[in-house]
Amino acid sequence: MDIKLGDILQTKKNHPCGSNQWEVLRTGIDFRIKCLGCGHVVMLPRTKLEKSIKKIITDEKTTS
Repeated sequence: MDIKLGDILQTKKNHPCGSNQWEVLRTGIDFRIKCLGCGHVVMLPRTKLEKSIKKIITDEKTTS
């Protein structure tokens, strides 16, 4: 899976705040992602994150 810094991820399950969109803050073996609903930051292992992703929304800043 090609996940880049700044990408917006849509997950299968919602965060308790109700949002299911996350911004990628750090990549590597572990990912640091931030909830776009409440701003909560979470560290997840790559395998767990890749299983929970529904769709990758590429950020416009990185494609320009």
